Amino acid sequence: MFDFIRANQLDIMLVLCVCCTLIAFLLLITRFLPPKRKWILINLQLIAVLLLGFDRAAYIYSGDTSDVGYVMVRLSNFVVFFMTSNIMLGFNLYLIDLITNEGKVDVIPTRMKLVNVGAVIGMIMVIISQFTGLYYTFDDNNVYQRGPGFLVCYFFPVILPIMQYSVIHKYRKVFSRLVFTSLVLYIVVPVMVGIIQIFTYGLSIVNMSLVIVTISLYIFAYLDINDEVERAHGIEIANLQKERSSMKNLFEQTASAIVTAVEKKDDFSQGHSMRVADYAKKIARESGKSEEECDDVYHAALLHDVGMIGIPDDLLSKDTGLSEEEYEIIKKRPVISGEILSSIREYPFLAEAARYSYEKYDGTGYPDGLKGEEIPEISRIISVAGAYDSMSSRKRFREPLPYQIVREEFIKGAGAQFDPVFSEIMVNIIDSENKETEYDITETESEIECGSYRDRISSGIPVVSEITRITFRSVPIKNDEKSFYAPSMILFDSYDKRVHDNEKSIKAYSYIEYGEIWFNGHNISTNARNIKTIKNESINESEAGLNNNSDVGESYEIIAARLGDHMKITTKCATHKVETIIALPDKSKSSYIALTGENCRIFDIIVAKTDEKVKEADIPRIVETISFTNRMESDLPNIQSDGHRTAMTRGVDVKNGTRLEFHTMSLPSANLVWNCPFIILFYSDDKTIGGEGYLEYAVIKLNGEVSGNDAVANNNSVIKRDDGFPGWDVWKTANKKGMECRVDFIVEKNKIILFTENFGISIENTTTILDGTDVCYVALTGDQVAITDIRIS
Repeated sequence: MFDFIRANQLDIMLVLCVCCTLIAFLLLITRFLPPKRKWILINLQLIAVLLLGFDRAAYIYSGDTSDVGYVMVRLSNFVVFFMTSNIMLGFNLYLIDLITNEGKVDVIPTRMKLVNVGAVIGMIMVIISQFTGLYYTFDDNNVYQRGPGFLVCYFFPVILPIMQYSVIHKYRKVFSRLVFTSLVLYIVVPVMVGIIQIFTYGLSIVNMSLVIVTISLYIFAYLDINDEVERAHGIEIANLQKERSSMKNLFEQTASAIVTAVEKKDDFSQGHSMRVADYAKKIARESGKSEEECDDVYHAALLHDVGMIGIPDDLLSKDTGLSEEEYEIIKKRPVISGEILSSIREYPFLAEAARYSYEKYDGTGYPDGLKGEEIPEISRIISVAGAYDSMSSRKRFREPLPYQIVREEFIKGAGAQFDPVFSEIMVNIIDSENKETEYDITETESEIECGSYRDRISSGIPVVSEITRITFRSVPIKNDEKSFYAPSMILFDSYDKRVHDNEKSIKAYSYIEYGEIWFNGHNISTNARNIKTIKNESINESEAGLNNNSDVGESYEIIAARLGDHMKITTKCATHKVETIIALPDKSKSSYIALTGENCRIFDIIVAKTDEKVKEADIPRIVETISFTNRMESDLPNIQSDGHRTAMTRGVDVKNGTRLEFHTMSLPSANLVWNCPFIILFYSDDKTIGGEGYLEYAVIKLNGEVSGNDAVANNNSVIKRDDGFPGWDVWKTANKKGMECRVDFIVEKNKIILFTENFGISIENTTTILDGTDVCYVALTGDQVAITDIRIS
């Protein structure tokens, strides 16, 4: 390396001089530094130019015995030695400026003053050496020679930087990381190079290193300013975001306050707009909107119904149906909302979204009868969110609709009342929020009090294949001999897991009561196919194994389990142990136990599900299995799926041109549009759904629902209801009667295109398998459906 420097030393010096000159010019025109600091840095760059420029001249004129050479050699060496101390003085001034301004130090440290004095002494010593030859002399050939006191000239360049470093270290927390690095480099590099210089005669590496670190002062100062600007910008952005967030919160709080005040007009509307806004934002987010767009949707939904303020209170609180004139007044609500919000000129979308939030996708809405994408997108989102909250909330004239009914309304209304895209998103949202678990006891009460029979009934406790144990205590309310006292249970199924007794709610919640059971073995069969007591033993308290205490009531125990369409319930009380078998109408129904009684308080209700599954031998059959698969069997065995995907065919290879044909019939218990066949595209090692290595690519329901695992496949579907579609009620009736179906496949590499048309609903779905595999299987399953005569071609 030293050979390279020796060979190119003059060129390196020239380049460094040019760099320092350019930096001095840049500093002259810069405005980002304090004036004093800027001039100190300019001075340092100019000193560096003089130092290295004259050092270069000293080498050029060395050995030149002409008059010019004589003068230039002596002048150059003088300037070099003089500027070496001068540059230390300039750096010391820079350091003092940093400490006094950045560190807010009022008194200049003594060491810094000593450095100033030492630098001046160093310059004086250079002047003295010109007359004494202390540092250097020149021979007859006009060549520089080290003097007897040459090492003395290194005293100040070594000692003074050490003193400066001690100050830098003391005030290190004052400086930024970049500035601190530049200061340390300025001290350490020349000192280290100075030591090397002692042993490398003929090279000016100290001077070059001084110039390089002087240049680094500017570079690091510039980088530090950049960091400071970025920090300031970040703080400014944070403050702006905070201010914006505050303004947003203020707007939301103001809007919420206005909406709350408006909704006070109707008890059953309170909280409606807030819930609609929350769901509208969820729909927007799921549809891929940015966070800013989601906020716009939220605010528009929050304020969409402020027009309620212009509707007479007596119409909003009317229990009976509206007359035609009254309905026309109600239809003005979105128009009034739009007029009110039009005054918010900063956000014109608020008025537009509110005005058209009651339009329907098929053009049958109001106020303007817009159709399809003529309706603003935010309004279409609000329409879906508003309908969901309306259906799932309690109204003056009804209880909240069950999840199944709400879900079905969105499926039936997609493309008619609702935008099909946002309707599908809403279905996915409510599916995720209402995932039907096989066992949920969170709503089970711990205590109920019954006066007359069935005037209080607990919520339903699920009866499943795992054995469930229910215990409670009971005491009579009227403790006299004339009053009958007995707890009992109701066996039933309903969408909301509660017992219903009026015709409207029975229909709405698809309520079916199987029967009632008492603890003495008495039972009543309502809609069960049969209820049979297989054991009724009279026992005493010790045999019952229950902790009975007259002071705290009698203890009761129910042990229940289910297998297919049969339930077994074992009851224990102080006097009886009874085993009862209940044959349900079919396997498709759920089953619940609700506690009730007469003239009794039932308390300390505890429900515990065990991990023990009931065995087939544990529940004797008392009626024959109902099967709807007694039809022709073709290429695959017939299946009957009594519940959601409870039975399925084996997988069939999907090839280009594959065709599936089969007969389908919804079970008599089916009453929802998705009680139909499902087509599953999948892969597994053994060609079975759920088998080893299972990947599910698509689930296509014949009612037009399509879903899949986005991690393994993309599904793009086109669902159409043509002129032959008779409406959903007729469609469901046709499914119950039974119909023939055909499914065709086209395979293009990793794409599988499926076509099917059934009773006016046509489905074209393209499944793109992301892992690029060319192996895919198809299987049939469904929900409350029998699939027979399955043919493959």
